[in-house]
Amino acid sequence: MRIARPTVRFTFSHPAHFIALGFGAGLSPFAPGTAGTLLAFPLWWLIQGDYEPLVLLGGLAVLYAIGVWACGVTGRNLGVSDHGAMCWDEVVAFLLVLAIAPDDPWWQAAAFFLFRAFDVVKPPPIRQLEMRFKGGFGVMFDDILAAGYTLLVLAIVKRVFL
Repeated sequence: MRIARPTVRFTFSHPAHFIALGFGAGLSPFAPGTAGTLLAFPLWWLIQGDYEPLVLLGGLAVLYAIGVWACGVTGRNLGVSDHGAMCWDEVVAFLLVLAIAPDDPWWQAAAFFLFRAFDVVKPPPIRQLEMRFKGGFGVMFDDILAAGYTLLVLAIVKRVFL
């Protein structure tokens, strides 16, 4: 059975759904991936500065692993392995970007727009790998690659122009 648009009831029917749908951000009728990316900001503001870098990266790895499980379960229950309403992948990937990018509103805004562009356009090899890897891992992995592209562009801009 394929569910075209998940509901609030579906979101709260299983912990995996609540997580995969970004605590409800994925229910946004317009650009749920963007809503999920925006959700990363308040989460980052809550955790930034409180943890050593290795602890923070370890925590992000745990969130990634939880996302693999949650997106796998939710994709099966929605009938679409990478349903557009699932946005935990954007949340975790953008948290990684925020953890590494300069802690400045202008850099964070640039990171947001770059990340969304890479996530939507999926330049090589993102699209090819997205088609190869299925299930929760595939859902989460392509966004980590988009985060990598984002961080690479930010690093080049910082190195060349500043």
